[in-house]
Amino acid sequence: MDAVVPSLFGLKKTNRDFTNKDSWGKNQFNSSFPAAMCCYLSSKDISSNYLSINNGIFSVNSITIKEAFGIDPNGDNTFFAFEAQHSPYQKFVIGQLPRTDLVIQEIHSGECLSGLEVKLTALPDNSTHSLSENLYGSEIVVRPDSIVYLACSLAASLGDNLHKLIPDIKISDWTDPKLVLEKIDIIVSSVRSICFSDFLSQKPFLIQPIWKTKGKQPELTENCLDIFIWSDAGFSYFLTEIACSKTDAKSITRQTRTVIWLFKMLRDIKANGHFNAEEVIDKLSFNTKNDKAFASNGSVTNKYMRCDRLSTPIIKKTEIKNIILGGGQDLLSPERRFDAILFNTPGLF
Repeated sequence: MDAVVPSLFGLKKTNRDFTNKDSWGKNQFNSSFPAAMCCYLSSKDISSNYLSINNGIFSVNSITIKEAFGIDPNGDNTFFAFEAQHSPYQKFVIGQLPRTDLVIQEIHSGECLSGLEVKLTALPDNSTHSLSENLYGSEIVVRPDSIVYLACSLAASLGDNLHKLIPDIKISDWTDPKLVLEKIDIIVSSVRSICFSDFLSQKPFLIQPIWKTKGKQPELTENCLDIFIWSDAGFSYFLTEIACSKTDAKSITRQTRTVIWLFKMLRDIKANGHFNAEEVIDKLSFNTKNDKAFASNGSVTNKYMRCDRLSTPIIKKTEIKNIILGGGQDLLSPERRFDAILFNTPGLF
């Protein structure tokens, strides 16, 4: 009989060793566990929620995990590469392509089938925990490298048709916020037009799993886990919704800056076939730190994620033991936060 070892459902062939405690650290677990959730859903023939464009409208649709990954997640020919480069996008980027959270590869050919960002998020967040459950939302924090991958994903889908969708606007100095704001309405509308273009074959871009608690209490609800996947078109549309397109704006918000980054990257691909990601992100900072692209709290994201499965996630807490296997939970290293210790230690006050 094989020895029972710590593991995660479905992640049999991967670049992480789940018998090693280091593979259960917060940064690793936050992408490994969602991948295992995807495998688990697929084994149950349950589709993921798909935040995408359907018949010209943004909506919550569905997509199978096999469709999202480009291969059967539980097949023998599937490899899960975490914190890896999705090499098909290298041709668009000058210098080194950043790593993404999860790359799905076909073992026999070595082909990279999909490169996916992963954002494990709590439901509700601080902005929505006091609201009714149908208004609960999750905060999403997006890093600059995610926008690099978003630009590459759109460019790969559009091919030569990118030239038809990105206008030749003239901005003498892209680092000058005043000059950029004069064209911001065109920039935002151009990105939005891509989202609804017949030339775009949208594809999965970002996996956003949710874990739901009873309000702010550190206790999972009975139905507590689910998977939401944003398509590249759906996420780009979301960006245009939260950005400001007013040419008389006094400053450039992080959300607006993110759309500017995306447009500039696509514009450079149109002109030169590639873009300098570091240069775009560093030079087009507009006096705001670029440690992250932007964050949107749950009061913002709820509108775009609202559906029955946001209110009642599909996976029950009793099923978690079917995803974390072999005593893997004993290798977890949760953060030691003083406020959490105070909250969970009876008799102090």
